[in-house]
Amino acid sequence: MSGLIGKKIGMTSIFDDSGMNVPCTVIEAGPCIVTQVRTDEIDGYNALQLGFDDKAEKNAVKAEKGHFKKAGSTVKRKVIEFQGYDKEYKIGDSIGVDHFEEGEYVDVSGISKGKGFQGVVKRHGFAGVGQATHGQHNRLRAPGSIGAASYPARVFKGMKMAGRMGGNKIKVMNLRVLKVVPEKNLLLLKGCVPGHKNSYLTIEK
Repeated sequence: MSGLIGKKIGMTSIFDDSGMNVPCTVIEAGPCIVTQVRTDEIDGYNALQLGFDDKAEKNAVKAEKGHFKKAGSTVKRKVIEFQGYDKEYKIGDSIGVDHFEEGEYVDVSGISKGKGFQGVVKRHGFAGVGQATHGQHNRLRAPGSIGAASYPARVFKGMKMAGRMGGNKIKVMNLRVLKVVPEKNLLLLKGCVPGHKNSYLTIEK
């Protein structure tokens, strides 16, 4: 799937033609520089490696500097491969937000917000005990039994328990492109996307 690398700016809402208030996410998508072209003859598959968001030269290692020098661009923070472009691109070309059109649907993936160590009620949707009386005083949000004692006398793998929550790669599919603003490299998508503000996203169509 062809696409771009972007950065989440935040959320807002706009009014559509029928006067409905539509929640949307603002993404700074591109311009992405083609830093490498994968071909069938050399690599065994066709793809474009795109770079996004400039990185300070002093923070780059020699290998990075050499790689981006070939593309004739500055060192980039984020590098991802995409496949399935209609046009032919060569090293050093720039792909902008006009790669997307208003009205089409895209898939967005990113790293979800980290929530830290959370209990079973928040993490897995357990109900808790639900009653504060009848002799119980400290079991309101506890997980309950995690397995029988004499048999199987162990806790099964994958048992839902408290633990670290968030910070996973999440993909949200079929988000409608509400608006494309090429002069500011902005993309407005209906609904929400994973990640905190200024986090990197991949937008595929």
